[in-house]
Amino acid sequence: MVFSAAQLIRRDGVASTGMREVAAHAQAPRGSLQHYFPGGKEQLVNEAVAWAGQYAGRRVARFVAGMEEPTPSGLFAAMVGQWTDEYESAGFGAGCPVAAATVDCADSTDSTRAATAAAFATWSAPLAEALTGMGVPAAQSPSLATVMISTLEGALLIARAEHDVRALRTVARELGPMLDACAAPRP
Repeated sequence: MVFSAAQLIRRDGVASTGMREVAAHAQAPRGSLQHYFPGGKEQLVNEAVAWAGQYAGRRVARFVAGMEEPTPSGLFAAMVGQWTDEYESAGFGAGCPVAAATVDCADSTDSTRAATAAAFATWSAPLAEALTGMGVPAAQSPSLATVMISTLEGALLIARAEHDVRALRTVARELGPMLDACAAPRP
């Protein structure tokens, strides 16, 4: 049900994602929602956001493992490529569930604002660690991770608005050299 909630939130936003829709998407009995989520929709949204942050954080390691010679630009290109591939194959109907929950709830629901902030931190920490492993100074890696995530999220919004992957390709191409310039040359 948490996965289903994340998928519906990334497509429809929090306000348009109802508990009944989540149960139907998960093919679960509606009564199970009250059992597993006694805090109601707010708890479910927060858990979906946490799941999404963990998923994004785990993807960082998979992207790095898939690179013959890991570089900051290569990592960012892989992050962008995941979305470019999705949009080219499935359309522009969905975005990041963490971003959707942030837009919908950050001002109105303190627990969801905290959950979205924690989700971004859960994604950012392994990204910063990977950058440090690629030669970016440890003091700079967290800031650079924030730049990468912020740039990606902005490009996702533009891509969805334009129904075009142009913004995604542009940020990968333009930010890549700047990211690599932050890494110490390898011997």
